[in-house]
Amino acid sequence: MAEHDYTEEEIELTMNAHECTREEAISTHCASVRAFREKQRPILELEQLRQIRNDMLAKTDWWASTDLKMTDEQKKYRQDLRDITKKYKSMKEVVFPDEPKG
Repeated sequence: MAEHDYTEEEIELTMNAHECTREEAISTHCASVRAFREKQRPILELEQLRQIRNDMLAKTDWWASTDLKMTDEQKKYRQDLRDITKKYKSMKEVVFPDEPKG
């Protein structure tokens, strides 16, 4: 990767997608693969954030069962988790709320 800094994965993906040689991939197509991946990155990061948030909510679903009463702290924690994708768009900046004790 002398004149370009394409990853081996980008080169392989390009070669497979365009059925071309390594040299053709590097000289003509890798830039479009990289541009596409960069465009998709925010979408994928937001999806990852949603998945983590959903997992955290699922661990506290039992708090909302009909024979229990959630505390205000528990309600706030779950609402803060639901709102997390409105406040943050990337895993790099997210600050998850602290789960209430007891």
